[in-house]
Amino acid sequence: MLENLNLLRAFWGLFFIFWTAFNTAVVDLVGSEQQIPLSVVKLWASAFGGEIKSIAAKYSGSQLLQKKYKEYEKDVAIEEIDGLLLVKKLAKNMEEMFHKKSEAVRRLVEAAEDAYLKHEFDADLQYEYFNAVLINERDEEGNYLELGKEFILVPNDHFNNLPVNISLSDVQVPTNMYNKDPAIVNGVYWSESLNKVFVDNFDRDPSLIWQYFGSAKGFFRQYPGIKWEPDENGVIAFDCRNRKWYIQAATSPKDVVILVDVSGSMKGLRLTIAKQTVSSILDTLGDDDFFNIIAYNEELHYVEPCLNGTLVQADRANKEHFREHLDKLFAKGIGMLDIALNEAFNMLNEFNHTGQGSICSQAIMLITDGAVDTYDTIFAKYNWPDRKVRIFTYLIGREAAFADNLKWMACANKGFFTQISTLADVQENVMEYLHVLSRPKVIDQEHDVVWTEAYIDSTLPQAQKLADDQGLVLMTTVAMPVFSKQNETRSKGILLGVVGTDVPVKELLKTIPKYKLGIHGYAFAITNNGYILTHPELRPLYEEGKKRRKPNYSSVDLSEVEWEDRDDVLRNAMVNRKTGKFSMEVKKTVDKGKRVLVMTNDYYYTDIKGTPFSLGVALSRGHGKYFFRGNVTVEEGLHDLEHPDVSLADEWSYCNTDLHPEHRQMTQLEAIKRYLTGKEPLLQCDKELIQEVLFDAVVTAPIEAYWTSLALNKSENSDKGVEVAFLGTRTGLSRINLFVGPEQLTNQDFLTAEDKENIFNADHFPLWYRRAAEQIPGSFVYSIPFSTETANKSNVVTASTAIQLLDDRKSPVVAAVGIQMKLEFFQRKFWTASRQCASLDGRCAISCDDESISCYLIDNNGFILVSEDYRQTGNFFGEVEGAVMNKLLTMGSFKRFLVEFNLCSWWHSDLTAKAQRLKQTLEPCDTEYPAFVSERTIKETTGNIVCDDCFKSFVIQQIPSSNLFMVVVDNECFCDSVPPITMAPIEIRYNESLKCERLKSQKIRRRPESCHGFHPEENARECGGVSGLTAEPPFVLLPLLLTIFSR
Repeated sequence: MLENLNLLRAFWGLFFIFWTAFNTAVVDLVGSEQQIPLSVVKLWASAFGGEIKSIAAKYSGSQLLQKKYKEYEKDVAIEEIDGLLLVKKLAKNMEEMFHKKSEAVRRLVEAAEDAYLKHEFDADLQYEYFNAVLINERDEEGNYLELGKEFILVPNDHFNNLPVNISLSDVQVPTNMYNKDPAIVNGVYWSESLNKVFVDNFDRDPSLIWQYFGSAKGFFRQYPGIKWEPDENGVIAFDCRNRKWYIQAATSPKDVVILVDVSGSMKGLRLTIAKQTVSSILDTLGDDDFFNIIAYNEELHYVEPCLNGTLVQADRANKEHFREHLDKLFAKGIGMLDIALNEAFNMLNEFNHTGQGSICSQAIMLITDGAVDTYDTIFAKYNWPDRKVRIFTYLIGREAAFADNLKWMACANKGFFTQISTLADVQENVMEYLHVLSRPKVIDQEHDVVWTEAYIDSTLPQAQKLADDQGLVLMTTVAMPVFSKQNETRSKGILLGVVGTDVPVKELLKTIPKYKLGIHGYAFAITNNGYILTHPELRPLYEEGKKRRKPNYSSVDLSEVEWEDRDDVLRNAMVNRKTGKFSMEVKKTVDKGKRVLVMTNDYYYTDIKGTPFSLGVALSRGHGKYFFRGNVTVEEGLHDLEHPDVSLADEWSYCNTDLHPEHRQMTQLEAIKRYLTGKEPLLQCDKELIQEVLFDAVVTAPIEAYWTSLALNKSENSDKGVEVAFLGTRTGLSRINLFVGPEQLTNQDFLTAEDKENIFNADHFPLWYRRAAEQIPGSFVYSIPFSTETANKSNVVTASTAIQLLDDRKSPVVAAVGIQMKLEFFQRKFWTASRQCASLDGRCAISCDDESISCYLIDNNGFILVSEDYRQTGNFFGEVEGAVMNKLLTMGSFKRFLVEFNLCSWWHSDLTAKAQRLKQTLEPCDTEYPAFVSERTIKETTGNIVCDDCFKSFVIQQIPSSNLFMVVVDNECFCDSVPPITMAPIEIRYNESLKCERLKSQKIRRRPESCHGFHPEENARECGGVSGLTAEPPFVLLPLLLTIFSR
């Protein structure tokens, strides 16, 4: 019993020791927690919010403007926008515009074919033409060079002030071709007749830009004439026959299997030439084509093993992927061509039955240094007598020992044979197959109109000269083939070339009335392959973050920009030319991609008749679905448009000033004034838009006098903290007032043409307008403009608020107003407010001056506007206070979004084949870009964070009538174990099997409506410069061959 009692005493003694130690630890831990009184932070936030809103409202004139619009409330009519009706109307407008371009091209086709019909080839023809490289060039004695006569060039504003000749075209000949080759000279001579058609087309449709004829012989006639400059090596690599518009117009869609001999005899230069030949063939394939590449010796080696037994679309990404794998090929072993031919025929046959390919032409391209047999049994099994698969053979090297067998294979299968001895021979010899594939189309005399997706041809001189000034110009091309109509050449199907004209994407945007689409609304168009023709996200607004906004363009799928449509519902409906509606929640990045707007969009779509395009319109729910009409007299409106502070959106089309040369120098404001006063009866203007502009001019006019009175009052703004006041309306009308001299502005670029995101553009409203529209009515949105440089050096704060016509949710946002102030002025107001306290004796229990706490002012996207460390201004809060930001995300005060979930491919310009492959790699990956948004319903929050050995407390309090939050953080507890939260993009890497699945996956596409794969009258004996078959096929095949060639 005594022993048990001693044990019990010992137990309770130990328990007491542990209990004391535990309580001491708890007291120490709790004692380390800094208590931040919520009431004090609320007082600071209220004081700062009241002060800064008073300043913003006063200097912007927001209350005056709201009052003025209210006065007209009974005189306006509010309409809900009918999205389907709108998209159909826009599609009709685009159809008419595209038709005009097509008719211009059709006139060129007729003129070219007539000129060739009347021309007789003269091998000795001497003709001095205007060579685009040599024009205006003189020798050392001052005499004009041969083919370089004087060619008058005058800057023309319609052609971006480039020096051009609008009376004549000139001719570019690739560097690797002889300027005075008889075929070139004859072609240039008969195509000279196109000059008068070029000029006539331009007179009929002054909105036309570059018109051209790309000859099958390689020369390129361009109007208006312009000077071409060689590169630093004295070379002009441009060959019109390699351009997408040429290839699409000249041939029908095709499935192609490329067989490359990698046997031991192909070592060294031969393999190098073979790889270049494959690469050149890839250059000639377009988005409507499908292909695969097989290397063979005694075994088959798929260049991309993942794609064994199938074909893939010849889009930019797939072609570059295969190019990379070509470098891994090496030569060894024995060439077993029969195995390769069997595989190619089987693959084409099976792929054709899937219904996925071109369902038109099929071809096998054989690249080898010889063939020991004619392999007639294989052709008899798979291809005769219909010969649906053409065989193109390329003999690599100078030896001709096996040439006859290769010639026979090509000729017996409606193909073509060429011999390639050097790298310089590759380009011209590869081009021969295009002429063969064009034969059925030529014999049919089918002038199919083709349209390309959006691209930039940066090899053209006009693009190169523009690049330094304003960036490369995005465009689409309409093209048609030109055929020989001479009866004696009918069965040969001679393609003379392709004519085309460029249509800048900005021309398409002019047909879209931005004012009817609302603040966040936009229109977009895609091709039959789902690739973008025009979309606001296709237009880079800044240079920083190349992966976020790729610098060049082509083959960008709609799913890359409307990425929330995971199941491609919208994309596929548009590809299939449906008419309908689709809705989804979207997250649109703004402000150099660092902020996100979350909204619900309604999409309306329909097809554009006579083109391969479909058009879509996106309208945001809420205010974006409503439009209102005001009404004032022309006299009232004109009077208020005369104010010097009024400007209109330059890229909006109030009046079409492109139709007549005398109008091109006019600003839109000048055009409206002259139109309304009857001084320019030929001007075509949007009457509805102009009426609304006049209304907005009248309603906003009083604010000018209001701003002037503030500026003249010396007691106001004495420290010049507020520098600019501005407003914008739904019609693109802007007013600006400076409270300081222009030279004193802290941000010199604000609201200028250089500040793209903050002015009205063809496809978006200003950033400050868009963000204000998403704020609660009556509140201001504040932000620090992000610098385009790595370090954010902005020294200003922008504040803006939206003006609504009515008080309910169906009210359209009619305008937005704002101010820009010095950051130092803004921060001073914050620190003054944060020193206030409610105690009667004036002694504050806590202050932002205390070292024990840190005070921040952040916006609704988590960016710091005020910090005790000035260097943190503009940074993301999570990078500075990772533990606190992590807690805010956990508590739901902030939400994290992952946006722009895109394939890491690139948007490209139509470069030369060599330039395309410089320093470019393609790796299948997805990239997620984080963005953060505060939860609107949360006004204040307190929190404690458990760190390693302490609790870290914080308070977050919303600033009234704003998008801002005051955050006060305990400084005495360090949470180093919690990493910072950054906005760095996250790349998701895929294993090999997933990469393979991505390569195999093919999105829905719609084939071109026409196909010209074969024609019974085609002369298949034109197969490689030989008059007949020089090889001697086995005797038993002669009856079969006679049957074949009779077809």
